Amino acid sequence: MAPFKPDPELRRRGIYLLPNAFTTAALFAGFYAVVQAMNDQFEAAAIAIFVAMVLDGMDGRVARLTNTQSAFGEQYDSLSDMISFGVAPALVMYEWALKDLGRWGWLAAFIYVAGAALRLARFNTNIAIVDKRFFQGLPSPAAAALVAGFVWLSVDNKFPVQSDLLVWIAFGLTIYAGTVMVSNAPFYSGKSFALGRSVPFWALLIVVVVFVFISSDPPVVLFGLFVVYGISGWFLLAWRWQRARQLQHERRVAPPTDSE
Repeated sequence: MAPFKPDPELRRRGIYLLPNAFTTAALFAGFYAVVQAMNDQFEAAAIAIFVAMVLDGMDGRVARLTNTQSAFGEQYDSLSDMISFGVAPALVMYEWALKDLGRWGWLAAFIYVAGAALRLARFNTNIAIVDKRFFQGLPSPAAAALVAGFVWLSVDNKFPVQSDLLVWIAFGLTIYAGTVMVSNAPFYSGKSFALGRSVPFWALLIVVVVFVFISSDPPVVLFGLFVVYGISGWFLLAWRWQRARQLQHERRVAPPTDSE
């Protein structure tokens, strides 16, 4: 009797440790942000969300560099993103300022959470058909940076959270971040930049200058950078719309070609 050979499809599939370790660390940072917000440690909570952003940006690149991509890793990364960049920023903002608005506060926080969930679902379903150079809608880590960055900026500069103006700014920023995630505005993804490609020496100097610039005042600089990124998609969308109108006008006024 011939020996039994198990179907390769039925064999236990292993899980790549390295990229999923980064994803787990990002998930822990998001959970830690929630715990610190519950303990009224809002600066630590905001910083934890930025740490989750860095770790989330590393897991995918590590997987591509080591050729350890997997369907499990993609799904695990999405679930981690939902916690770290969907639930955590909303709860941090709610505990910090929005709860003083009553029902309007938790509704704003829910709009953000729902926007993050819808954005991640759309990203997962459209990943094979969209232009990889641009995100469709604001990516959830950038939206989280807007919310957490505002909290960090306000706490670091000791802005009065009891101020009605500050609370309503937090309300508007939370709703904006939630809705722009499900918009069609294109945001540059940076995926066209290859880490394995050689670059000129001056590119390394630019990286050093950027690090020095951020370290001079991290909450101000990071929040300012993500505000610029958070509105850049609308300018790019307006430019595309204007370009499309210009091309349509050129087609209408172009003289007919001689077919004879």
